Amino acid sequence: MAEVRVPKLGMSMTDGEIVEWSVADGDHVEAGQIIYSLATDKVDSDIECPASGVIKIIGDVGVNYEVGAIIAEISEDEKK
Repeated sequence: MAEVRVPKLGMSMTDGEIVEWSVADGDHVEAGQIIYSLATDKVDSDIECPASGVIKIIGDVGVNYEVGAIIAEISEDEKK
């Protein structure tokens, strides 16, 4: 299982707000696919998926999370 964490996008960044999920809970996602938008005090960024599989969304839109916080998990696709 892969963890989706809030990335550190700048030297002074301590947290970020999930603006929008581009995928739904339970969707199959591919590594490199844009899965959510993150707002910081300086910029909004589209964040790519770190692995392929089925996503379980933990983080809520409109909530600030500290850098490194787990906001989703990606499990291996069981359709093999």
